[in-house]
Amino acid sequence: MSIYAAAVTRYFEAWNATDADALAKAVAAAWTEDGTYTDPLADVRGHEQIAAVVRAAHERFPGFEFKLTGDVDGNHHIARFSWELVSTADGSAPVAGSDVLTLAEDGRITSVLGFLDRLPEA
Repeated sequence: MSIYAAAVTRYFEAWNATDADALAKAVAAAWTEDGTYTDPLADVRGHEQIAAVVRAAHERFPGFEFKLTGDVDGNHHIARFSWELVSTADGSAPVAGSDVLTLAEDGRITSVLGFLDRLPEA
């Protein structure tokens, strides 16, 4: 597995963690201590704030999980990929996006720039 695919795997483990302890461990495994996450709805730094964004997503979309769509592309210390938020009950995917990760030397994420490609109607 490439360093890019490994980073994205850890990223999805964090986004799909619903238990508080599992979420804390997954965020720490995926991001550096001062890592950031920025998308149109959030701009946060550090493990606690990133975990709070993940928890908010699960509160808004209970019974959904984040899934990779397509391949992970990477060069130097940057990875990009697309994803969907998929219902475990019926397979619907009301939310989709594309993210760009910057990686530290140890392969953990230093920053995420997220773009929302599809959102449910308000």
